[in-house]
Amino acid sequence: MTCNCGPRQTQRIVRPPPKTGCSCGALQSGSQINVPIIWVLGGPGSGKGTQCDKIVAKYGFTHLSSGDLLRNEVSSGSPRGQELSAIMEKGELVPMEVVLDLLKEAILKSLPNSKGFLIDGYPREKEQGVMFEKNISPVDLVLFFDASEETLVKRLLGRAETSGRVDDNEETIKKRLHTFNTHNDQVISQYTAKLKRINAERDVGAIFQEVESYLDPLVASK
Repeated sequence: MTCNCGPRQTQRIVRPPPKTGCSCGALQSGSQINVPIIWVLGGPGSGKGTQCDKIVAKYGFTHLSSGDLLRNEVSSGSPRGQELSAIMEKGELVPMEVVLDLLKEAILKSLPNSKGFLIDGYPREKEQGVMFEKNISPVDLVLFFDASEETLVKRLLGRAETSGRVDDNEETIKKRLHTFNTHNDQVISQYTAKLKRINAERDVGAIFQEVESYLDPLVASK
């Protein structure tokens, strides 16, 4: 099966040229992004979804989840959605270019009225981050909500009990966390200069206070 949404159709989004006099940005074509772009990372059970909700409520950012974008595309019944459905039914990985295209389209759609973008759960791998910055825009900040495996397992087991998800047993959860950590370590090592590692073991309010300390100056600078 051939996906018709490959990189040849990619429309690049770029920031305006830096004020330092570098003209490299002017050589690119596409829409300009003058609002913050933030990647939100964290293992399952880290509470990043709750923090994203609080960020949206305070700052009015656009919250984009790669998983939600994929599910919405499948539900739309579009030709691309049908292809994605077939890929996922086979248990195959969705091509990186497809996820990138979905993010790009969502950003372009929201760009005129957006105050910033929270990219939730992306990139999952180092190469995804490289391709995002190459084809869409540089990222301003990487928020990583960090919690121990013990804490995440406990939270996810509790969530499974209340939701009735019998597949979320301790062994399955630990495999998910191992997969996440393996790839996430490569991502955060690539972006140490922009990374904010946040202790997600604390209560929601304390965590958000730290988030605000990073976002307030970023928003003020835009």
